Amino acid sequence: MRALIDLIIHNKHWFVFLLLEVISLVFLFSYNGYQKSVYFTTANDVVGSAYNVISGITSYLHLQEENHELETANEQLRKEVLEMRQQLAIMGQDSIKRLPELPLQYNVLSAQVVNMTLHKANNLITINKGEADGVRPEMGVICSKGVVGIVYMTSRHYSIVMPLLNVNSKVSCRLRNSEYFGSLVWQRGYANISYVTSIPRHAAVKVHDIVETNGFSDIFPPGLPIGVVQKIGDSPDGMSYYLRVKLYTYFPTLREVSVITNYHSPERRMLEGLTDDFTKQDSVLTYQDKIKEQEELRKKSDEKKNEKERLELEKIKQQLEKEYSASMVSSTTFNADNASTDTVK
Repeated sequence: MRALIDLIIHNKHWFVFLLLEVISLVFLFSYNGYQKSVYFTTANDVVGSAYNVISGITSYLHLQEENHELETANEQLRKEVLEMRQQLAIMGQDSIKRLPELPLQYNVLSAQVVNMTLHKANNLITINKGEADGVRPEMGVICSKGVVGIVYMTSRHYSIVMPLLNVNSKVSCRLRNSEYFGSLVWQRGYANISYVTSIPRHAAVKVHDIVETNGFSDIFPPGLPIGVVQKIGDSPDGMSYYLRVKLYTYFPTLREVSVITNYHSPERRMLEGLTDDFTKQDSVLTYQDKIKEQEELRKKSDEKKNEKERLELEKIKQQLEKEYSASMVSSTTFNADNASTDTVK
């Protein structure tokens, strides 16, 4: 302590000089605007640099904790990515297993469900595609999971679909593993349960067997999934199995569907109709003649339609000409009246 006091006394003129310098700087920066602004600018730069250095040091000291948190988050993300990959793989295998590629003669038209009933015996579904979009009665309707139903009625922009949940619905189906076929019917009750009838007793049926379309009709191609066997029972007469099937399509949440169009369907129906008429004596036209006859009828219908449109356009044109002539006469009369008024004046 004695040495410190001696040091201050020995260098007192330096301490007095520093004190006077500080006082002069305070007066300089307090009463001069330019020096004051320079001081604050410099002070802000110095303080900012100091804060950056302090922040860098603090961040460096907390790097270990932050790295630990990031590693935990990365581990959680890796687990979620792995789970999603597994789900995608399962969904991909399931979709491949359920929905095979359609044959070339089939096309698919997307549609949305706008109305649906599920609590009636004759349930119906309304979709927002109709004749203007190429939808016709007796076309198949599917979704991403399986079969939905059959188009029952169409208007220009909407269609009514008879779903599998309808007591009048009957879809020809088969068991994927055994190739035995039967009919899928629905009884009032659950919205995801139907029944397969007419499966012979000697068929090797197991629970969890897949029920799919067999392609016997031209509405659905073969191999479209319908559901899975949930329970095996006997028919009332005991001659066949009565299978309880859980449908793949979940109707309460159904929103997106697709309509299947078969370009070969008219040809097939005409040929099958021709075989029915073959036994009749009044049927002497060949298949090609029937096709030509239908084409001629279609051409005549188109010509009549075009002629009707032409007559309507002519009628509209004449009406417009009459209105234009009337407006011209009115305008001429108005001008003549104005001229006579001016003459009188």
